[in-house]
Amino acid sequence: MKILVVGSGAREHALAFHLAAVDREEVLVAPGNPCMEGFARVSPGVSLVADVVALARSERPDLVLSGPEGPLVEGLADALGAAGIPCLGPGREAARLEGSKGFARAFMARHGVPSPAFEVVTDLHAARRFLDAHPTALVVKCDGLAAGKGVAVCDSPEEALAAAEAMLRGRFGDAGQRVVLEERLRGPEVSFHVLASGARFKVLGSAQDHKRLLDGDQGPNTGGMGAYAPVPLVTPALEREILDSVVRPTLQGMIDEGTPFQGILFVGLMLVDGRPKVLEYNVRFGDPECAVLLARLGPGLSRALLDAARGALDDAPLSHSSGAALGVVLAAEGYPDKPLQGAALPGLSTPPPEGVRVHPAGVRRDPSGRLVAAGGRVLLVVGTGPDLTVARQRAYQHLPAVAFPGCRYRTDIGWQVLAGM
Repeated sequence: MKILVVGSGAREHALAFHLAAVDREEVLVAPGNPCMEGFARVSPGVSLVADVVALARSERPDLVLSGPEGPLVEGLADALGAAGIPCLGPGREAARLEGSKGFARAFMARHGVPSPAFEVVTDLHAARRFLDAHPTALVVKCDGLAAGKGVAVCDSPEEALAAAEAMLRGRFGDAGQRVVLEERLRGPEVSFHVLASGARFKVLGSAQDHKRLLDGDQGPNTGGMGAYAPVPLVTPALEREILDSVVRPTLQGMIDEGTPFQGILFVGLMLVDGRPKVLEYNVRFGDPECAVLLARLGPGLSRALLDAARGALDDAPLSHSSGAALGVVLAAEGYPDKPLQGAALPGLSTPPPEGVRVHPAGVRRDPSGRLVAAGGRVLLVVGTGPDLTVARQRAYQHLPAVAFPGCRYRTDIGWQVLAGM
């Protein structure tokens, strides 16, 4: 099978690596990054939806898979479908589950999916009225896509109003023209992924992301500083509840509204008194969650992805290992506000030891051919093992080998669960 993966980060590196090394498929990546060249054909300079469609028309892949949400929200799956090329991912209308936080909240309310109280506002007067009536509505979100950064978790109504004002005044561009105010929930967060096609789905598993920049979940929100899988809190009984109260109603609701969903449905959950409530929908793999989920999967993913894209997904479960995986992000100095570029990455020339994978993200070659940092999140180091303790040990033991000048990373990925072990 020939598969075209769209994207350039650690998520896309992990997807391309798994499809090539585990499923033994021919993989193309666009735009990709230089570290994918060992196992995939890379097409740099391909970024717009039109570019991807043109490349797909030329290459005629059996399947196109978008890593980031942007192309799907812009209609990539629709454009490829019109060209007769299967794409794993929802069309533009179904992608509103992620593309519009307001749409997603209203959808949850219509279909009885457990979620917090909310209000969508377009001006400060409406925001102030809702906050006066709902003093616990301390989560403020851009309605549109803001690269994972358009969320403020506040400690007071005054702080929430200030966050809403910053968004409405253009801090995140068009994404903040509408703002969603939500009740602040308390409890551990869980990322739950399924591969879906209509009402059918296969469970990809649970993971826990670490969004804050600093140890102890302090500092600003980021795109994600690390993750692990599986999450011990997600017992078989809780998984059944998530499927029955969240996944099935969501998929059936999309069918009922005339926009059946196919692709990766990633539900961000908070466990409130042990019960799941939905924080957000995503229509693609999480990053960094993707890498730790794939590290536990055996062969067969590529066939399942194609079946889902064709509407022929069966009920057979995917093969998961019984072990664990844990990933740590190495970010550039100054991340997330002003990451410094250009630091050399000599550690990437040495193959990692058994039980460790390195997924480069923000990397490029400088004029002399050296690999250098070229983004905020630069590398993701994933350790695997029979349990989370071993997986964590392997990941952190390899960090000095790939560390680069000024890099920053959290030292406590997995701390919540490991503290109780």
